[in-house]
Amino acid sequence: MMGNFILAPVFIHLLIAIFQLIAWRKTVTQRILSVGGALGALVAAIILFRRVYLNGTFTVNASNWEAPFSIVFVADLLGVTMVLLTSIAAFAVSMFSATGLSRQRMLYGYFPIFHFLVMGLNGAFLTGDIFNLYVWFEVIIISSFVLMTLGGRKNQLEGALKYMSMNILASMFFLTGIGILYGMTGSLNMADLAIKMHDVQNRSLVGITSVFFILGFGIKSAVFPLYFWLPSSYHTPPSAVAATFGGLLTKVGIYAILRVNSLIFIPDDFTRTLLMVIAVLTILTGTFGALNKINIRRLFSYLIVCHIGFMVGGIAMFSKLALMGTLFYLIHDIMVKTNMFLISGVIMQLRGVVTMEKLGGLYKEYPKISLLIAIVLLSLVGIPPLSGFWPKVYLFREAFNEHQYFFVGALIIGSLATLYVIARLWAEVFWKEVPADVVIDNKFEPMPLSRKFLLIAPVAILGIVSVYIGLNAEVIIQVADRIATELLDTSSYINAVFKN
Repeated sequence: MMGNFILAPVFIHLLIAIFQLIAWRKTVTQRILSVGGALGALVAAIILFRRVYLNGTFTVNASNWEAPFSIVFVADLLGVTMVLLTSIAAFAVSMFSATGLSRQRMLYGYFPIFHFLVMGLNGAFLTGDIFNLYVWFEVIIISSFVLMTLGGRKNQLEGALKYMSMNILASMFFLTGIGILYGMTGSLNMADLAIKMHDVQNRSLVGITSVFFILGFGIKSAVFPLYFWLPSSYHTPPSAVAATFGGLLTKVGIYAILRVNSLIFIPDDFTRTLLMVIAVLTILTGTFGALNKINIRRLFSYLIVCHIGFMVGGIAMFSKLALMGTLFYLIHDIMVKTNMFLISGVIMQLRGVVTMEKLGGLYKEYPKISLLIAIVLLSLVGIPPLSGFWPKVYLFREAFNEHQYFFVGALIIGSLATLYVIARLWAEVFWKEVPADVVIDNKFEPMPLSRKFLLIAPVAILGIVSVYIGLNAEVIIQVADRIATELLDTSSYINAVFKN
């Protein structure tokens, strides 16, 4: 019974999307289905996480074929943790979308496409087949492209073109790597590949193949030098869409790097050096890109790039402490980056713009909302004991142990730059007076109380989760410790797939 339950987070979102397609013109019904279904999927994700945490890895084989011939779904601790984080973020975004989007965009099919996207994310996190991972990636790309173009504005179409072009390139690298893998081993099952790759004699070909996967997943994660599509596109769609993209889409690339490099390609010195160089340059690129931005969403987009470098650097060191830091930062980053773009949506409702030079006075007018946002901003910066602080401790410690001083320098620069730009944002948006020549377009005040609640509650929910992560860091450390152990010793994963 537990084996079939693995697919619950996938099928719940599939069914929600189907029912919403049936209710295409009934936006109220779609909103109710979206929030209620996302809540149901969150409950299923919590149950799945708890059972995997207590009992270990579960698997289910499609059509009762045995591995390695079946398409297998695997619920290990890394996969179900990602599903749980995705479900929390999706629930918050679905609530925000119920009031933060215009009815016109809802009529374009926003809600069913959103749930198809979340379905694709959950499928990617649970699949145990490398080609099936590619298929789920394509579901994610198609859904996200539609979401990005909803409304058909010029800047959206320009951003979507860059986004789609780079993701098609990433898929080409990914699919080429899969083809070479199949040619070398005759298998697509990741657990089977973990066994057979040890017997491949041509290690040079193995190294070249690993580079194809690094390129494919690196583009999806927005690492240097192929990051430019992200800050050129993530600021163009509505805030609810940008929140999903900023919190989840780049992180599925980090997940894929972790999964492939733990099961199939154990990083050698060349791969680790390559990843470390990419990590340092990604941090610096995101840092310098964020320093002069006055559009809040573009600022957040560059911070996504910067902090992706933190996680790639942890993967490059590939030790237990480094992986724990990466995993902790991944958990923190999904929550806080989703929330940052929701906050930009709240600011848009309060002022009608997200350009800092045209903003001001929010703390004076809305002190409670401002204090809530301040907690999220402090979590992003990593002020102790909030969530962004603890993973940096592990990353700094292991970087010193490994003598990765360039990475240490990049971490310091990235952290200080994040503090600077967030302090500037707070001063410009919340503390200063509203410029005299600015006409305020406040859409928040005329809203009924129920709509105001749906707009602010998601920010509060994700803020509470971030505070919990920081104040209960020992719980997250235990989870990260177990996942890191399973990544370094994949025998439990392989044994679960082959039911040894």
